[in-house]
Amino acid sequence: MAGELNAAPVLSTPEDHLFEYAVVPTDDTTKTKSDDELSDIYEISRTAKDIGEGGWRRIGLQFPDHMLCDSPRVVQLLEKELASLPQPTATTTTSTTDSQSTPTACPEPTATHNGQCGRDAQQNGTGCGCAKQAPVPVVTSQSNKARRVYVLADTSYSACCVDEIAAEHVNADVVVHYGRSCLSPTSRLPVIYVFTKHTLDRDAALADFEKEYPDKEAKVVLMADVTYQVHVQSLLSELQIRGYANLLATEIVHNPMGRIPNRKVVDAEGKEVKISNGSETSTGLNLRDYSIFHVSQPPTALLLALCSRVKNLYIFQTSSDSSSLYSAQRLLGRRYARLLSLTTAGIIGILVNTLSVSNYLSSIDSIRKQIAAAGKKSYTMVVGKLNPAKLANFAEIDGWVVVGCWESSLIEDDAGFYKPVITPFELELALASDDERIWTGEWWGGIEAVKPPVEEKTSEDTENNQTANNEQAAGDGDFDSEEESAPPEFDWGTGKLVSHSRPMRMTASKPKSEKKESSPDKPDAPPRSSALTLRSKAQELASVNGVVSPGAEYLRTQRTWVGLGTDFDDEASMTIEEGRGGVARGYTVGGEGEKHLIG
Repeated sequence: MAGELNAAPVLSTPEDHLFEYAVVPTDDTTKTKSDDELSDIYEISRTAKDIGEGGWRRIGLQFPDHMLCDSPRVVQLLEKELASLPQPTATTTTSTTDSQSTPTACPEPTATHNGQCGRDAQQNGTGCGCAKQAPVPVVTSQSNKARRVYVLADTSYSACCVDEIAAEHVNADVVVHYGRSCLSPTSRLPVIYVFTKHTLDRDAALADFEKEYPDKEAKVVLMADVTYQVHVQSLLSELQIRGYANLLATEIVHNPMGRIPNRKVVDAEGKEVKISNGSETSTGLNLRDYSIFHVSQPPTALLLALCSRVKNLYIFQTSSDSSSLYSAQRLLGRRYARLLSLTTAGIIGILVNTLSVSNYLSSIDSIRKQIAAAGKKSYTMVVGKLNPAKLANFAEIDGWVVVGCWESSLIEDDAGFYKPVITPFELELALASDDERIWTGEWWGGIEAVKPPVEEKTSEDTENNQTANNEQAAGDGDFDSEEESAPPEFDWGTGKLVSHSRPMRMTASKPKSEKKESSPDKPDAPPRSSALTLRSKAQELASVNGVVSPGAEYLRTQRTWVGLGTDFDDEASMTIEEGRGGVARGYTVGGEGEKHLIG
């Protein structure tokens, strides 16, 4: 008999292969609270007022995962507050129908009916002598519809973005977004942002500030996460009392492309301070002379964007993590290594990670044209929330670019992905040539910085260029394709020569069709067209609708499994017979066959 077991037997895959589930962060604000506390945290009064002023009847409440436990009580409090608001006045609308009409006032003063004018005849319903007719005004009242509140959970993409897809499932008129937000402009629905209010240990924050900046003349910008924004002005006032003279604060604005995303810089009196855009000719405050004291952990995308725009960044942690001076140089270096790995990629996948940001369609079009101009192939995918298992199904893709907001486009934990995942800004650098690729340290994550598509050349310019190319080809006896004359490319990671980085530029060399006139010395010289020519491998690539398809070529040459039934290609054909049909409780074999009951 076997000895006593000291550990459980291995009956499955190792623990390293198990699925990992993200741990939802817990916060003190999610514990049991009174109705007054919830009303203050979720700003019930302001939300109800905005809904009443907008006249919206179907309201969608979007909660992040860690706030869903409060959603039932928030709905009750909001419905109670909405019921206490005065009902708006009835609105009337006029619609036109061809099937229903009524007589109109007679335009001719002589046309009467029973001694009455056309308008009187219309009001009495007796008709008008000229038989002119007008549409029926249909009066509808919007105040009779009851307000409906819906909870939108399990967002389609990132929690920071407004989930317009889920809101359209319930035909919502407005979305109330709770918690952190990227504040990216939406494309269809109006949005009420409720960042929620969190308590802050002001004494600890002030002590950390004085410890990090002992010099009273230090130039510092006070900034906080949107959930702690209400405490910025009070911290500024207290620090000025303690002797700090060169302090500035921030206020929330809807501008992701600002020097500080979604923030404007204000002085102690609340007046906006003009910020320089970083160029030599720009005027205004230079943020490189200022440090930032940030309350609460900001998103990684914001850290990367700010690290090259300010002097330094100090993060005051509101959780159990220790506060520290943040440096993003190592993370920026890793992002640069990621984009370098895509310089030799031949097939790039475009991941659509949002359907709500207003300019996502034009950004996809622009990215496609950028990839095509570089001679590479692109495929567009919509996969919802990203994870390594989904993207690993597309082995032919050499790299991915995420189309999303400025926060969700950055995949922080990308070590588990089979192929690198980069942002549109990083893709633009990856597509540049080695001589043009210069990175100053600036970084951006979203599609807001994507350049608009370049307008195509007019037909006249295209014809002129084609004519010039034809003349050049006719004058040059040794015709070389663009791919053959291009400089060699090497993989930055392995150092190996790469020949498939631009598959869409692999065009075959064309032999000259023109025949040279026979010279008197060599009357029997063979024509040029009969000379041997080298056939390019591009002619052997698989094509779809006449267009070279690297994806189809990968499927043809490198996929080992192409579907069921491949082992019976040589089998003789058989007559097609009608099989079993019907429902599960009883099938029939053939059209009029016997019925078989399933017990």
